[in-house]
Amino acid sequence: MFINVFTQVAILFLLILLGVILTKSGILTKQGITGMTDMVLLIVTPCVIIKSFIREFDKSVLKNLLISFLIAFLLHIGFIILSHLMLHSEKKASEKVLRFGAIFSNCGYMSIPLQQALLGEIGVFYGSSFIAIFNLFIWSYGIIMISGNKKYLTPKKMIFNPGMIGLAAGLIIFLFSVPMPKIISEPIGYIASLNTPLPMIIIGYHLTQSNIFDGLRSLKCVFAILLKTVMFPLCALGAIYACGIRGEMLISSVISCSAPTAAITTMFASKFSADTPLSVNMVSLSTIFSLLSMPCLITLAEKIA
Repeated sequence: MFINVFTQVAILFLLILLGVILTKSGILTKQGITGMTDMVLLIVTPCVIIKSFIREFDKSVLKNLLISFLIAFLLHIGFIILSHLMLHSEKKASEKVLRFGAIFSNCGYMSIPLQQALLGEIGVFYGSSFIAIFNLFIWSYGIIMISGNKKYLTPKKMIFNPGMIGLAAGLIIFLFSVPMPKIISEPIGYIASLNTPLPMIIIGYHLTQSNIFDGLRSLKCVFAILLKTVMFPLCALGAIYACGIRGEMLISSVISCSAPTAAITTMFASKFSADTPLSVNMVSLSTIFSLLSMPCLITLAEKIA
């Protein structure tokens, strides 16, 4: 079981390595990665979510979906509380990044490909609820916390973001059993399939922009990464299990929680004048460390699911 999960994670890391090679060779530029990131966020991610909802309506599945929404919401609340209790820095710009990076995971880039490979469409189905709640918190608590200004909190950004739009479209298709002709479903499927290679290549680019050794020399950075990749997922696994949740929903939730620090951490740190070098190190180091931590955590989840 561990080997299967490790193999899937290793495949993703080979794609990340491709991103590193393309960047080092000059083929992949900052301008190119910006366009690629926009494409993944604005087009690919919504298609992935919509594709997972193209299924016959089932009351039991709807009930499980609502439960997965609640789980994702409560987990984010828990991570916020724990990060405020455990992560501190005399530099406020660094403290914001440490907390932001520990709370928010790469649940789209890293989790969806694994959920697809290990659990199939039902894994992506549950994973989409985590992405929706992730977006809700990113554009509310997250943006206020890292910017320090409530003016950036707008209902428009909370509701009209790619994750929420994809979820809304997917829910309509699922709840009303909207027939999807091949001429529409096929292109959605083709675009959704890009969600595995493109995000990994993007992460590879960002790895080349960081100084890994600087990150390793920072005990606070290492501690925040250990919280993000080990402690928080273990807490989530224990809490979900204690609530009686089993099967694909438990595994899918653990996959979402155990993903490394979200790449948007660096985008927000840069935009709001936080500690950008620290954010790059957190994203890079947590991504590297997840090669070991994710297989262990997901295998543990599969064992007890």
